[in-house]
Amino acid sequence: MATKWGICTAGKISNDFAVALKSLPPEEHEVVAVAARKLEDAQEFAKKFNIPQAYGSYEELARDPQIDVVYVGSIHPYHLPLGEMFLNSRKNVLCEKPLAINAREVQCLTAAAKKNDVFLMEAVWTRFFPVSWEVSRLLTQGEVGEVKIVESRFGFNLKHIPRSVEKELCGGALLDLGIYCLQFVLMVYQAERPESLQATGVCLDTGVDETMMITLKFSRNRLAVITCSIAMELPNDALIFGTKGTIKIPSHMWCPTSLVVNGKEAHYPLPEPCLPLNFAHGTGMRYEAEEVRQCLLKGLRESSRMPLADSFLLAELMDEARRQVGVVYSQDAI
Repeated sequence: MATKWGICTAGKISNDFAVALKSLPPEEHEVVAVAARKLEDAQEFAKKFNIPQAYGSYEELARDPQIDVVYVGSIHPYHLPLGEMFLNSRKNVLCEKPLAINAREVQCLTAAAKKNDVFLMEAVWTRFFPVSWEVSRLLTQGEVGEVKIVESRFGFNLKHIPRSVEKELCGGALLDLGIYCLQFVLMVYQAERPESLQATGVCLDTGVDETMMITLKFSRNRLAVITCSIAMELPNDALIFGTKGTIKIPSHMWCPTSLVVNGKEAHYPLPEPCLPLNFAHGTGMRYEAEEVRQCLLKGLRESSRMPLADSFLLAELMDEARRQVGVVYSQDAI
């Protein structure tokens, strides 16, 4: 039986998710409904992707009995209310990153998933790319010895995009871009809580972080440094330095298709999209979708590759970094 998807929002990221699903076998993944705030937007999306049902409200999507799992592609502030609504309607949920604005909200979503005995995963798509699995395999086998330093940089000039710069929309470099760098560090260090975190940054007049640098120290004198910015283009890579060698993920580290291990490069191409994409390597979302299907087939309530404990730690570290830099959202005051 195909995993039956409902798509929440008809925006750019949902478009790319739907394109990614088209790259998977139709007998395994089927989009049965889409919802948007305006019915005409949902209808246009449904026509484009040949989806049988279009809704003009998210509540209708939550009530649809056909749906196995909902993909939440809304902007950041709506992840908690929409996520809770679907979870409380006993729908499995794949929610775009960040899972929520802060650790308290992540706890709320996790509690709702457990209360309703349904699946929940943060859509950190990076973790499911073949490159990321290969990195984990190489580290487990000790290919570069003991890892001593992890570095990652992700930046683009996004200051012309409202959701990137407005505090009401929970904009800023960290939640939008830096989260990819931070999750990579946690993936390499196997979700270990760092001993210390030091953040410094530059904020826009709107009160969100324009550029942020975070240094983390882990046990056994292991370090990590991440840099993120919505003001300039950075190398957008990730590096792992070990006692016996180096692993490099060139640009696009957040959706990687190549890997350099001790100077030797390997490529992991993606399927060609059947329709235009809004974001680079968008068909790579197929990997997280397949992870969700496999988890549901096994009756799991979370993914071992991106468990809810990782999402909580990620949120806690971002909360602390924002606190040090002085970025406060209305959600933090509750």
